[in-house]
Amino acid sequence: MRLYIAEKPSLGRAIAAALPGPVQKGPGWLRCGSGDDATVVSWCIGHLLEPAEPARYNPQWQKWRLQDLPMFPAHWEVTPKESVRKQLAVLEGLVRKASVIFHAGDPDREGQLLVDEVIRYFGATCPVQRVLINDLNPDAVAKALRNPRDNREFRRLSHSALARQRADWLYGINLTRLYTLSYRKSGEDGVYSVGRVQTPVLGLVVERDNTIAAFEPKPFYRILANLHALEDDSDQRPFAARWMPDERFRDHLDEEDRLLGRTVAQQVADEVSGRPGKVIEARFRDRKEAPPLPLSLSALQIEAGRLFRMGAKEVLDTAQNLYERHQLITYPRSDCRYLPEGHYEQRTTIIRAIGQVDPELATACTDANPELRSAAWNDGKVDAHHAIIPTARSRPSGQLSAAEQKIYNLIARYYLMQFCAETVHREGRLTVAISGHNFRANETAILTPGWKTLELRLKEARQEAEKAPLPRLEKGEAVLCDSADLRERMTQPPQHFTDATLLSAMTNIARFVSDADLRKTLRETDGLGTEATRAAIIDTLFRRDYLYRDSRFIRATDKGTALIAALPASVSKPDMTAIWEATLESIRQGQGDPRQFIENLKEQIRGFVGQREAAPAGQPASDSAHGVHCPKCRAPMRERDGKFGRFLACTRFPDCKGTRPIEDQAPADGTGQKPIPCPHCFSPLVRRKGKKGWFWGCSSYPACRQTLDDNNGLPATGLRKTTH
Repeated sequence: MRLYIAEKPSLGRAIAAALPGPVQKGPGWLRCGSGDDATVVSWCIGHLLEPAEPARYNPQWQKWRLQDLPMFPAHWEVTPKESVRKQLAVLEGLVRKASVIFHAGDPDREGQLLVDEVIRYFGATCPVQRVLINDLNPDAVAKALRNPRDNREFRRLSHSALARQRADWLYGINLTRLYTLSYRKSGEDGVYSVGRVQTPVLGLVVERDNTIAAFEPKPFYRILANLHALEDDSDQRPFAARWMPDERFRDHLDEEDRLLGRTVAQQVADEVSGRPGKVIEARFRDRKEAPPLPLSLSALQIEAGRLFRMGAKEVLDTAQNLYERHQLITYPRSDCRYLPEGHYEQRTTIIRAIGQVDPELATACTDANPELRSAAWNDGKVDAHHAIIPTARSRPSGQLSAAEQKIYNLIARYYLMQFCAETVHREGRLTVAISGHNFRANETAILTPGWKTLELRLKEARQEAEKAPLPRLEKGEAVLCDSADLRERMTQPPQHFTDATLLSAMTNIARFVSDADLRKTLRETDGLGTEATRAAIIDTLFRRDYLYRDSRFIRATDKGTALIAALPASVSKPDMTAIWEATLESIRQGQGDPRQFIENLKEQIRGFVGQREAAPAGQPASDSAHGVHCPKCRAPMRERDGKFGRFLACTRFPDCKGTRPIEDQAPADGTGQKPIPCPHCFSPLVRRKGKKGWFWGCSSYPACRQTLDDNNGLPATGLRKTTH
């Protein structure tokens, strides 16, 4: 018997549809064909097995005790997940009867492992083949089934996934128990979970919050010279140019080369006002811009977050539905933005299908030029996945939701851009020297829109006034500075993270790494988490009360801020987990040793446990005053006695002398309670009075309509009937 094991039921059904019939349906399987040539298709439902709990290895590890740390299993075990035990039993019977098994997990690290571990768990001895399916379109599935490969070719991918799974167990179990037990010794309740990806993500948010809280705005100055050409036969159109500081003024500039001294600014303005100058650089050109590549999952989540304010998990769930239920897009959990060269042959069919699925794009489909070929088609850039694009399917399986329409439309636009002309920008630059100072004017305008006609823009985005084109002057021509304007601006703090910007930070984590050599390495294996896990990581931080929503912004709770303040930088910074990803990638490529990776991690965990046991009693984790943070540096605070009574003082004293009166712990709303997150979107709940009395509603109403009954001034645990 030939047995196909898919990662999920939808893929199993697609495989059965591509095999010769008839199809017989059974509990957890599909039989295709009849007699000796019959083939059975079955499936996992995600991971059917999970790493064993600590007590499975040692009954003493059931209780959380510092003296048991670190916990390192001598032999690794997995156990069936209770929720899918029935399907695991179905697979057991089929695996034992199979003469050949076709591994049809998703073509990525986790997809390889979750089927491999089932095959290993049941001790299968028959040959195992691998089929790589990343498109549920019937033609694509049939093509993949015709080209199986030896599953042993992918053992390194499985080793990489297994190393990741075991490392996450060691790191998460040991450090979560270590810091939770340390907090309990100081009287704190709850579980303080630590993870090699979730904690650095939390660290990014906390650091951004702290930067904003400590930010002090400062004035800076811009100098604009109002100029015109002196020669009568030159282009006489007036133009304005901005002062370009040089090394003479380094002591008066900040890190972004902004001039901070008004006296110096006024001096420069006086020196150039009414004085002649000369053009020292004149550059005018028409620059072509190729269309952006089709979307990966992270690029899709970032764009949908920016344009539609959709959360990362909502985007992933919507895309997964378009892939599984409607079969309108290709595999969505992709980290690639390129396409196989063979996919180019399907372009006309896909363009036609887009116009039928999304009438809004019908004109764009008609205008598309299928003879064009962008840089997107490149076999050398495609690994296990290719970019997310529409399929050749011309109708959905049922009506699309509003979210599904938006995501399909966005994916389709990026595909259609590949068949549009390049955008042509008209650019100009004039650099002028006046009395020893340089001034620069820039011009940019779109000459030919090309693919930008398909680009979506934020409706509320402020439209800049169209600038007049620069005069066409040449190098060496004389100009006159009629006047110089001095403009004062105030420096602005960075914004709190949003779903889109936090995902962008996780995807391009090298920007947040201080070590230059490490930053260079990370540009090749960049990212916190994977395309498939980033949305779940952010959602986990909300559920564990580390993050909350403030309108469209994501901020850290007091619990999250206190935890990051107590952790070593190596745990809360992104450097280490990004190195993990680089190491796991080297294991996948056959260059790294998974055993050595685990041994190095064990040694690191021993160091964390030893440091925590030797830490003085006055560390931030013990002294934090229930998560109240310092108004100056955002570190935890503790109660102290003063000559005017008890007050809160920064735990970093004497380095930081921030204080706060105890009564200055303002409640988040009129109830006197700390903010309580909405169970649906994690924005703060607000107590309101309606026709039937008090109730609690989401502060993001009407975007979120979650409500809860009031129970003596607190939200009741039972949710009201709510429409989202």
